Amino acid sequence: MRQAGRALPEYRAIRGHGSILDAIADPDRATEITIQPVRRYGVDAAILYSDIVVPVHAVGFGVTIEPGVGPVVERPFTSRADLDRLPPLDADAHTPYVVETVRRLVRELDVPLIGFAGAPFTVASYLIEGGPSKTLGRTKALMLEDPALWADLLDRLADLAIASLRSQVDNGASAIQLFDSWVGTLSPPDYIRSVMPASSKVLAAVADLGVPRIHFGVGTGELLVPMAEAGADVMGIDWRVPIDIARARLGAGIAVQGNLDPAVCLADWSVVADAVRDVLDRNAGRAGHVFNLGHGVTPDIDPGILERIVELVHAEGRADRADA
Repeated sequence: MRQAGRALPEYRAIRGHGSILDAIADPDRATEITIQPVRRYGVDAAILYSDIVVPVHAVGFGVTIEPGVGPVVERPFTSRADLDRLPPLDADAHTPYVVETVRRLVRELDVPLIGFAGAPFTVASYLIEGGPSKTLGRTKALMLEDPALWADLLDRLADLAIASLRSQVDNGASAIQLFDSWVGTLSPPDYIRSVMPASSKVLAAVADLGVPRIHFGVGTGELLVPMAEAGADVMGIDWRVPIDIARARLGAGIAVQGNLDPAVCLADWSVVADAVRDVLDRNAGRAGHVFNLGHGVTPDIDPGILERIVELVHAEGRADRADA
């Protein structure tokens, strides 16, 4: 998951104060922050240090990220006129710092780099709500009241995600992840009707690049099948659905990523180890499993616990795979 280094003291030392956007816009810092978890934990891939609102921020919509709050929008999206505030993204012109960070990382890393973008629904929720929301009431109201405007907004955001993802892969990223963090608030019919077309557009537009496409959301147990049908090669599974049940729902041909509950990492090591082994046991040595947390690392997790998780998965997960 992104921001895997947030629990590291070396991350806090280099991250500095102010908005995360300042660190992202500095290729020196963004490169080092991306590498820190790989260096400390010995994981098998790196996640680009960035944020899902970088494209909309870069084209000038008026998005900032306030520490302790998250994305905040100065003038939320309310009408068709606001579509003009979302021009096409030229990655080289609008986000040259991301391009440079990716290039540096590809040169310096000895593991693959995973790039990512925000899915249209989740990014739209921030633009409409003006910031984080528990209910996404305004977002759902627009989606249901003005489906034409909603479709145009998501289409515009899909184009931004496509441009960002293609740029990351063109500059060396080995896989991409589409984060639809808050889509789990929707019912399956609403997702299929109002969200799936835009997500499908994003995933289809990067299919020719030949890299794995990971699709992830939180609380998406009832949406796993349509989210996979949107075009994923790998489905990210949060901790609410056991990995064996998720695999049964998805069927053959879809890899899975997940799904240890991040909160478990705050418990004693014996508890954590049992939970890690439970995930591995439920996968039962089947190919196509990327062991991961079911959501991002929280800053209060002991880095030593994360190191031991990686060691355990490497020792027992790889052994299971070899025997399968």
